[in-house]
Amino acid sequence: MSYKIVGDSCLDLTREMREDRRFQLVPLTLQVDDAMIVDDEGFDQAGFLQLVRESKECPKTACPSPEAFKKAYECEEEDVYVITISSHLSGSYNSAMVGKSLYEEEHGHKNILVIDSESASSGEVNLAMAICGMADKGMGFDEISRRILEMRDRQRTYFVLDSLEYLRKNGRLTGLQAFFATALNIKPVMGAEHGVIVKLDQARGVGKAFAKMCEIGIRERGDGEEEFAVIAHCNALKRAEQVKKELEGLGLSRKIVITETAGVATLYAGDGGIILAM
Repeated sequence: MSYKIVGDSCLDLTREMREDRRFQLVPLTLQVDDAMIVDDEGFDQAGFLQLVRESKECPKTACPSPEAFKKAYECEEEDVYVITISSHLSGSYNSAMVGKSLYEEEHGHKNILVIDSESASSGEVNLAMAICGMADKGMGFDEISRRILEMRDRQRTYFVLDSLEYLRKNGRLTGLQAFFATALNIKPVMGAEHGVIVKLDQARGVGKAFAKMCEIGIRERGDGEEEFAVIAHCNALKRAEQVKKELEGLGLSRKIVITETAGVATLYAGDGGIILAM
């Protein structure tokens, strides 16, 4: 059966995936002071980072409308899988669900699965690639739906950021945590537990923090049954390659995919941030 994967714009597709017609992104909107930026294919990461550096205010996001999701469901494909950023970080999941209800009111039933990734960026990409793999093996909608939700529950997301300031300003961290991390060059290794951000460990300096992140990932998820691990980077390809090399050195057998953050993940991760999903 034909299928389509719809993501909000925190689904940080690789260049190859962006050219694949099976994918469609429904963009969030970013606000820096008076500037409103649509997080679509025209997103200028360098320009956005400059705006954020020059602003005294915390950048904000606005989720897509239910109508925008409904329009994405109005396609010829029989099965639609929708992947959103964690519902703890955005209203995107709820908007996608309302869009599904609007679609069904107007058009009747269709196979539409809306997935709260309980993650972001690389975590959304990992789920998308798994759906493609299962569909290409001939699995049907019901089986894929069951398996992908089970995978979502197993998946772990880890990240190391140069600055916790954006998370702090958005109410994701206490001011004290952000202060000590900045003042002492302590880099926390963060994770997500069912979409809620938690601190897992810490290290002095970013290189040691990456090593700890990889060690935690291998310990928790290295022997998992999934095929991929995904590294998303914000203007930090060399760091992403460093993390890939670290994982390979620890014996990870999965295929490691590197992608770059678009607008939403850039806003939260900041320049130099790395997000790993396994």
